[in-house]
Amino acid sequence: MSLPDSWRLAVGTLTRIPVKPPETIDRPTAGLAMALAPLTAVPAAGGVALLVWLSQEGHLAPLAMGLVAVGFLAWLSRLLHLDGLSDTVDGLTASTDRARSLEVMRSGTAGPAGVVALVVVIGIQAVSLAALTTHDLGPLLAAACVVTSRSALAVACVRGVPAARPDGLGATVAGTVHPVTALLVFLATAGLVWVAALLPGFDLGGLLAPALALVALAGVLVVARRRLGGVTGDVLGACVEVTLVVLLLCVA
Repeated sequence: MSLPDSWRLAVGTLTRIPVKPPETIDRPTAGLAMALAPLTAVPAAGGVALLVWLSQEGHLAPLAMGLVAVGFLAWLSRLLHLDGLSDTVDGLTASTDRARSLEVMRSGTAGPAGVVALVVVIGIQAVSLAALTTHDLGPLLAAACVVTSRSALAVACVRGVPAARPDGLGATVAGTVHPVTALLVFLATAGLVWVAALLPGFDLGGLLAPALALVALAGVLVVARRRLGGVTGDVLGACVEVTLVVLLLCVA
């Protein structure tokens, strides 16, 4: 296992930031890459925080800012997570047959179910970010939610969760993260949300946000395992987007 290789794998896979390709990609390297995923979101989190602050200062209309922020997140991640959400929803609604669902997900085209999922998720994220402009620590809360959403990758790749197919990103990273590592990554990032939400005073939504996001994430994984046999790269993207939307909805 090589830390530089894991870091390059995480950054090169999850962002559009150019990095040198990893020299070795084995399961330990892939597991560490998924554990490092929240750190790769720091530039995205900083950009979103800046946009929320600009809106607080009156330079951007809140709802317009929310849409721009969601677009920025999508651009910096090469639309990887939103594409995964769309493909996963299309696959799950296309058929009850596992092979057919995986075939639809692999096709990469967006069907009606996937489009509706994108509209709903993007809309909730944008409106929630707009609502954070009224919070004293809105920029910090927004940034914390973005970083915490990426910890979903460590949880989704925990040992015991299989890959749905023998090839692709899911097969590379599925089951590579030790449960203790996944828990520590999630708690460390969730702590950012708790600090930002509770510093100004008691905030029930902020307190419950990480727990509810974890429940939603677990729900996605249960459905994926039951319907698809495990996770794919698309399912991992869906996990990130579902986690982010629940976090933002709660703190907003």
